[in-house]
Amino acid sequence: MSGHSKWASIKHKKASTDAKRGKIFTKIVKEISIAARIGGGDHAANPRLRAAVDKAKEVNMPADNIKRAIMKGTGDLPGVSYEEYLYEGYGPGGAAILIEVLTDNKNRTSPEIRHILTKNNGNMGEAGCVGWMFEKKGYILIEKTKIDEDTLMSIALDAGAEDMKNDPKEDNYEIITMPEHMVKVKTAIETASIPVSLAEITMLPKNYAPVDEKQAEQMIRLIEALEDNEDVQNVYTNFDAPEEVIAKVEK
Repeated sequence: MSGHSKWASIKHKKASTDAKRGKIFTKIVKEISIAARIGGGDHAANPRLRAAVDKAKEVNMPADNIKRAIMKGTGDLPGVSYEEYLYEGYGPGGAAILIEVLTDNKNRTSPEIRHILTKNNGNMGEAGCVGWMFEKKGYILIEKTKIDEDTLMSIALDAGAEDMKNDPKEDNYEIITMPEHMVKVKTAIETASIPVSLAEITMLPKNYAPVDEKQAEQMIRLIEALEDNEDVQNVYTNFDAPEEVIAKVEK
């Protein structure tokens, strides 16, 4: 899991940087809208919507934008209808890739995703080819300097967390939950005045695919190219990169 911790932290920092340029606002608006469409506009009764709104607030999205996105999702305002799709494939070194998409035009998006994969030493796979390698989970990161392990574990498990991991080589504790329990666990931690570095619903790899330095750099370029596509919401992978490559990405 430590590989996920490192990569998740980097992606979170990158998202904050992108937000300053307004780059991810459109993606968050799409997520809010579809979450409201599927589960309703009540934050308390819709964990997916709550998580999307929390993400919007993290990047300082104006409250009016959030409200409009919810109303478009519930049908109270007119708006574009987005559909969810999941693409599966392989990257350099054979690492698995899952690509979550929200689009109003699959005929446009599918060829774009295939082109990005092919151009960056990857390839599209059949439905189900790598999905079994991942599990949907709630995922929370807490800096080790903020709280001791025993106290955090007690709070997290009492609130419904499945597991907590403490890799001595990492700077964060990792807390794993069922997706529907993530918000409850996060709230319990924050209520105890413990700052949360990252909280999200994600796809955790069941195992990792080691790649060499060149393949890792290619993989990172592929992920960034996919994330630059406006229809791509999330990219998940099980590649295990050398520390020196991850360090380059952080800079």
